[in-house]
Amino acid sequence: MYESDHAAVYDLFYQGRGKDYATEATEVAQLIRARNPGADTLLDVACGTGTHAHDFAKEFSQVEGLELAPDMIAVARRRLPDTPLHQGDMRDFRLDRRFGAVVCMFSSIGYLPTTADLDAALASFARHLDPGGVVVVEPWWFPESFHDGWVSADAVHGEARSVVRLSHSTRVGRATRMEVHFVVADARNGPRHFTDTHLITLFHRHEYESAFVRAGLPVEYLPGGPSGRGLFVGVAPREAS
Repeated sequence: MYESDHAAVYDLFYQGRGKDYATEATEVAQLIRARNPGADTLLDVACGTGTHAHDFAKEFSQVEGLELAPDMIAVARRRLPDTPLHQGDMRDFRLDRRFGAVVCMFSSIGYLPTTADLDAALASFARHLDPGGVVVVEPWWFPESFHDGWVSADAVHGEARSVVRLSHSTRVGRATRMEVHFVVADARNGPRHFTDTHLITLFHRHEYESAFVRAGLPVEYLPGGPSGRGLFVGVAPREAS
């Protein structure tokens, strides 16, 4: 299976399982505007295949995306041909503009391996904010809330193919090791199988909060959020009048 096809399967699976990107985008936009009413531009960091960015574009007049993985950004560019999408690393990217909001959704922040990387990412987010701009980060599980040995199984059916996903998550040191098996079937090729392995860091809540503070962003943690893991919301200081 080609990498671009792999990204398309990822897209099909999460939408087919019922992930409500539109509602998530609306609720995050409301959080942003409650803290920065004039925010009308947004950068979606780790934008993946562009599903959140597509819906953020209904809430903000200008949306851009940043994504490291070539296969993901290829799908995003097909979905969002008129949206500026940048390939880059969240730890050290430098764009030529600032935004009213920077968001990092779907626990993508957890793929950073160390607190030094977390600090670097938050500093990069802050560097791209307008005065009074807002950063929203959806974390991975905290160490105390992660369920070691968790097994998940789902099947979704699209117009052209069906996807079965089975995952097993275990704790390895400070990280979650998630082994994910996909079986994809369509009329032409029949069933095919591939495996993903993810290492997602179990940062403590205080480590996220410290990274925000070191980036100059006073932060609050909101329980719940799109996936039950909460949201961190930081606000840049406004320039003195």
